[in-house]
Amino acid sequence: MTFGLLDNKVKYTSLDWSHVTIIETGGMKGRGRELTRTELHKHLKTHLRVSEVHSEYGMTELLSQGYSIGEIFTPAPWMKVMTREVDDPFTYTAHNRTGGINVIDLANVDSCAFLATDDLGKTQENGTFEVLGRFDHSDVRGCNLLVQDI
Repeated sequence: MTFGLLDNKVKYTSLDWSHVTIIETGGMKGRGRELTRTELHKHLKTHLRVSEVHSEYGMTELLSQGYSIGEIFTPAPWMKVMTREVDDPFTYTAHNRTGGINVIDLANVDSCAFLATDDLGKTQENGTFEVLGRFDHSDVRGCNLLVQDI
């Protein structure tokens, strides 16, 4: 959780993080100012003194995830990510054009997940993709939002 990394970075800056792989999962889930992935990675690298920060793209509805070192995500081989036009959900965009992210996840043999997300991104011909943010006014999402603070 991005907000967890940011909330705790001050407490743990004296630790040696050089042997740790940092993987952020994106988004502040309404708990603070949203940072771009570039801003977040720069911030974490500076405060935790690590050379790289990894990212994970996934959600409760998917069994598979995409991972990146930096900006470009590589999906699992049984996962396909496509982008649709922002104003026409039935038309897919060309590679390297911004659109809404759709995901097909074939990981579960008993079902097949086809998801139209509120995430914005770009796909590349080789199957990799970039997440640029979310549609304006889309719902704040995240499985961690289901747990109430006690």
